[in-house]
Amino acid sequence: MKDQLALLPGYLTAHLQLTLVALLLGVAVSVPAGIWVTRRRSLEPGVLGVASVIQTIPSLALLAIMVPALAALGAFTASLGFQLSSIGYLPAIVALTLYSILPILRNTVTGIESVDPALVEAARGVGMTDRQRLRQVELPLALPVIVAGVRTAAVWVVGTATLSTPVGATSLGNYIFSGLQTRNTTAVLVGCVAAALLALALDQTIRLLEIGAARRDRRRLAVALAVLVGLYGYTAVSFAASRSAAGAGPPVRIGAKAFTEQYILSEMLAQQVRRETGLSTEIVPSLGSTVAFDALRAGDLDLYVDYSGTIFATIMQRTDTFVGREKVLADVERFLSEQHGIRSAGSLGFQNTYALGMSSEVAQRFSVRGIGDLARVASRLEIGGDYEFFQRTEWAALVDAYGLAFARQRSMDPALMYEAVRSGDVDVISAFSTDGRIAAYGIVLLEDEKGVIPPYDALVLAGPALVERAPEVLEAVSRLAGTLDEQTMQRLNLAVDRDKRAPGEVAREFLDASGLAN
Repeated sequence: MKDQLALLPGYLTAHLQLTLVALLLGVAVSVPAGIWVTRRRSLEPGVLGVASVIQTIPSLALLAIMVPALAALGAFTASLGFQLSSIGYLPAIVALTLYSILPILRNTVTGIESVDPALVEAARGVGMTDRQRLRQVELPLALPVIVAGVRTAAVWVVGTATLSTPVGATSLGNYIFSGLQTRNTTAVLVGCVAAALLALALDQTIRLLEIGAARRDRRRLAVALAVLVGLYGYTAVSFAASRSAAGAGPPVRIGAKAFTEQYILSEMLAQQVRRETGLSTEIVPSLGSTVAFDALRAGDLDLYVDYSGTIFATIMQRTDTFVGREKVLADVERFLSEQHGIRSAGSLGFQNTYALGMSSEVAQRFSVRGIGDLARVASRLEIGGDYEFFQRTEWAALVDAYGLAFARQRSMDPALMYEAVRSGDVDVISAFSTDGRIAAYGIVLLEDEKGVIPPYDALVLAGPALVERAPEVLEAVSRLAGTLDEQTMQRLNLAVDRDKRAPGEVAREFLDASGLAN
């Protein structure tokens, strides 16, 4: 608990920076748009319809859409002399602002339209202009309804901001995503409770503003405004301080995908860079596969560990089977260098391949040793896979090669798959071969007799910007090449997943024992 609470000030500050800025931008867009719509009634259905469509997009999908959209826009702005970041704060703030628009816009329109027409007519009768009627009659009377919309948007944005972690924005979601993957219930609880308390605090503050506006109570208005001004002041100061620190020299940014092994390896890279070069580092955790690759290519990340099979199948879109390990590795490194200027600092020495796994009891019951055996009984079984697996080319190739047809397939969080197969909720999972829970839970990996699944060597990848800016970093991390085998990686993963040790502690212990430390 102590370690988790030590992270709270940073995560909470980052969450406030996302929430309050998105809310302010949402108000700045929605209130003028709502006023404009009430003066042009024919446009009201269209404008509200667009806002409603945005709201129907799942929040995580809306955040994910921002990454390729900003990457494409960044390619254009680069020719103008500045580069937009495709991950981190910018895509999160754009998505959260869009997500806040509907309740504020709808309540602005509703509030103004609900003003008694007799009052509007009376104002017109005493000679008020349209602008004067709006400012002195309609907006003051509509203010409680508008503030109620802001209150709804605030709660939505606080909750949605926790989903910013997969696009590289720090938030209270860092607790939740990393906690789920490493089975750290304490981290998940701290993140959930902190987000709930923040939402409650903002909701009650804006509620006080709403009551003050409705009752013309200056004291309540003053208290609510003082709290909001204080929060925005703190956000502005902390934001400026973080940008000032970044301006002193950019840290080496290291990405990590959303599973235990990646958290350990990102910590290993960060510690190795600091030990060997003295440069500061920043870990960007819980990224999606394509998000991490696109960020590295665009220069928003400097380093991360990826797998040769992922690049081969997902990025290169190769569907070859029976391709040897060395050829895949050579093709991948040549593709990365020639097409994207990405350098490989070498293979860490182990493979983490996709594999179909079953509990030993179920495998024995159905006499399954390989995927060919599995195909005979698949119609009676249920398979669980991580979020990506059933959309990956490996799955399509397995289905074609073996004729797999399961009774049901479920996508689930990678952290839950192993528990699901152990408890019998599913019969087969798409396991990762270096996961420590394979041995701990008595899971057997099925032989891929036809060699459909490509090799998955763990590679340290360096972006083109880092290679040019700090070649000493590439030299430092290249010393990790060949230092890990499958058994060692399984042991490190198990230390986090089962023994509840921190990834950074596990990584530091390995580096100390390996003799790599200066």
